[in-house]
Amino acid sequence: MVVRLLVLAIVLFALPARAETPPQRIVSLNKCTDQLLVALVERSRIASVSPIGTDEFSFLAEELKGLPANSGRGESILLTKADLVLAGPFESHVRRHLLRRQGFEVMVPGPWSSLAEGRAQIRDVSRRLGAEARGEALIAAIDAALERSRSIAPAPRSVLVLQRRGYTPGESGILDELLRHMGLTPYSERLGLKQGGMVSLEKLVADPPDYILMGEGERRAIDQGSALLWHPALVAAVPPERRLYLPARLTICNGPATPYAIDALAAEVRAKVR
Repeated sequence: MVVRLLVLAIVLFALPARAETPPQRIVSLNKCTDQLLVALVERSRIASVSPIGTDEFSFLAEELKGLPANSGRGESILLTKADLVLAGPFESHVRRHLLRRQGFEVMVPGPWSSLAEGRAQIRDVSRRLGAEARGEALIAAIDAALERSRSIAPAPRSVLVLQRRGYTPGESGILDELLRHMGLTPYSERLGLKQGGMVSLEKLVADPPDYILMGEGERRAIDQGSALLWHPALVAAVPPERRLYLPARLTICNGPATPYAIDALAAEVRAKVR
């Protein structure tokens, strides 16, 4: 019994020291954690990033170029000497459990459902990385962009965030919050989709929003996924001049891209909303 208590005391004493030691060989398995990582720490501390870290949808693709890329498989990480692994919430649970069972520390930053959650996440990750100053600088950049865009809409027009095949994220992301911040009225709640979901073409045409917010890559119908967005009936209900656009590389991942996404959305609102 005494031996067990002694071992437990040693373990409890050691845990805070481990948590406070900034990791020096960090692996990222996810496009979004790639971007957060390269924004917060020196390149010399990044052991590898995800295999899609530098594709066309990566906001910090140029900054990530030249860094080692992993295969994205948990088994390959077992051969590294990583002292921290950053993973996404939608990746394989089996992979994450495998890494943890083998003694790897794994952090899983999730998508933001609010800006307050985003600030808390940045602080949590930057604290673990020993990069508090860079984390606070990123938060300050987000807050500055918010201040520049506060209540800029000339009238409280309704806006629906609409994605491929008729999906709207509702308040599961931060776009509705940003629209409200700029003085606009998110339309997802009127549709009964406050938490997101699919909206039919018939419902959109019968009761259209004033404006639609879409991805930059959806300016024309190129496949079945984008066909609904440019159906003639919807074009008549919400014509091109009442459509706002944001590049996917600014919205797929929250974090370093967020101040730029806010500024880009504000520019669209100033240019088009009447």
